[in-house]
Amino acid sequence: MEFVSSGIFYILMFLSVYVQVFFLLTFLENRKRITIRQGKVRLAQYPAVTILVPCWNEEKTIYKTACSLLNLHYPKDKLHIFLINDGSTDGTWNTIRRFRKHPNIKVFNKKNGGKYTALNLGLENLETPFVGCLDADSYADPEALVRIMSYFEKDSEIMAVASAAVIYNPQTLIQSAQQIEYHISAFTKKMLGTLNALHVTPGTLPVYKREVFDRLGGFKKAYNSEDGEIALRMHANKMKIDYCHEAVVHTLGPDTLRGLFRQRVRWMYGFLRNLMDYRFLLLKRQFGHLAFFTLPAALISIVTVVYVFGRMAVKIANFIAQKIGYYQTVGFSLSDSAPRFDLFYMNTKITFFLLVIFSSMLLMTIIFGRNLVDKKSKFYTRHIFTYVVLYGALAPFWLLKSIYNLFRGRQAIWR
Repeated sequence: MEFVSSGIFYILMFLSVYVQVFFLLTFLENRKRITIRQGKVRLAQYPAVTILVPCWNEEKTIYKTACSLLNLHYPKDKLHIFLINDGSTDGTWNTIRRFRKHPNIKVFNKKNGGKYTALNLGLENLETPFVGCLDADSYADPEALVRIMSYFEKDSEIMAVASAAVIYNPQTLIQSAQQIEYHISAFTKKMLGTLNALHVTPGTLPVYKREVFDRLGGFKKAYNSEDGEIALRMHANKMKIDYCHEAVVHTLGPDTLRGLFRQRVRWMYGFLRNLMDYRFLLLKRQFGHLAFFTLPAALISIVTVVYVFGRMAVKIANFIAQKIGYYQTVGFSLSDSAPRFDLFYMNTKITFFLLVIFSSMLLMTIIFGRNLVDKKSKFYTRHIFTYVVLYGALAPFWLLKSIYNLFRGRQAIWR
């Protein structure tokens, strides 16, 4: 049994290292094309764009979100903003109403029906060839939109462009850990974007051609993960999605363990349910790297985390049971229980080397991701340590909770 368990463990570790190697090789292959433009970007033409901002109980952030859109470096006669109140029970609607006379903004008030219904209301009133979405707790950099639109100008086949999200003003250790996670995400999404293999267009200012919704229809509830569902639907219809690392959007990250846990359960549950609905994408040649890398790699990551956690739990339980039996037999001694460390001893098992390789590549990914999207942010080793410890401890539990909800058919809680 131990032989089988070890075999599975080594296979999963090898696959995890393979995923990291693949990302780094993709980076090396494309590094000359990945540039960070300085100063203002200018377009040959400025197509009209509408930004949809669905709001539910966001009275503390919606004003700043709207102002960040009004401050975009984009011709004002080409920029339209829809602020859509989705049945908020706080002061969100009162804040939104303050913008009702602004020439660039239209405000909408509707009964609560979920984020996707608010977005679809915006689509029903759409009159521009491009449409973007921005979460009401996120703030766009002034150059974000024009940099996104430059991708459409460069490649007419692109149907959607996702932007780079970073944590806004991280104050707590929990938010600092998320900052590291978002740096990793920026790097991996950029690599996937170069391969047309993005599996999600997050709500931090993705921009779509209107043609996407004319052909495919509006957003779906999609288990509160409409941004993942629309991306998979686009891939199913051979539509190209890219990622603009230069378009930075700051988003508020949860500042409590409870908030972080709930958010990740919702994200993971939505991903798994959407993947079940679009399972026909897996390992099909016509869907390219999405089918043979992105989706399998995501599944491998989930299986690896859960399996390693389970394996460690079993080993720890066995160790404790053995120690209890030993002490019951021979009695307790401090000298026996003290840990022993030999400076000249090095673990030569393959596990050790795989772990070193994986850790080194993870560190490189963090550095590359930070340099891509958030170079001015403070970089502390303790943030990486917090990320490793916090996510190492919590990730198995939110994955297990997501899987449990999946089998029970239980909807994840929004907040």
